[in-house]
Amino acid sequence: MGRDKALLPWPKTDTPVLGPHSTLLSSSIRALSDPCDLVLVVAGANAERLRPVVYGCGADLVVNPDPKRGQFSSFQVGLQEVLNRGRDGAMVTLVDRPPLQPETLAALVNAFHSRVHGIWAIVPEYQGVHGHPILIGREMIEAFLRAPVSSNARDVEHAHRQRIAYFETSDPMVTTNLDTPEAYKSMQSLEAAP
Repeated sequence: MGRDKALLPWPKTDTPVLGPHSTLLSSSIRALSDPCDLVLVVAGANAERLRPVVYGCGADLVVNPDPKRGQFSSFQVGLQEVLNRGRDGAMVTLVDRPPLQPETLAALVNAFHSRVHGIWAIVPEYQGVHGHPILIGREMIEAFLRAPVSSNARDVEHAHRQRIAYFETSDPMVTTNLDTPEAYKSMQSLEAAP
């Protein structure tokens, strides 16, 4: 992207304290604050730049002490903090995913709470493509934490495929990824439309 994705301007804002200066991160925190009792943002070298946004939106900042170890290490730092805070489940997403509509998040939470015994995670799916956020229980959290730091989340998920339920949704946003300036500009235009 060429710049910090978390601080990309995002058109929708309904939080008076932020005014017109909404970011992708602040919009995501607001979207996740309703279905989640706690929102943790894991940061690395960009922690000081993110701190005002994170705290301004009522979330908590968790700093990866060694971000050079890679994205999976940040994931593990965040999951360990989930357990440290006495939680045994988490909704996990990446900063380059646009915030979802409340209805989609509520449907995912409902699917997670009504999952059958032996299912460790719920993963949204749109037209056969897996997306975010993923909802994981304690067993899957522990599987991620036991994995070597050189792993990636997809490999760990695939190793426990039989423990994952895929939730089909009609919301294409679950598979949207803002990896490029073109994708960001296209999505920003859609979000700004009435």
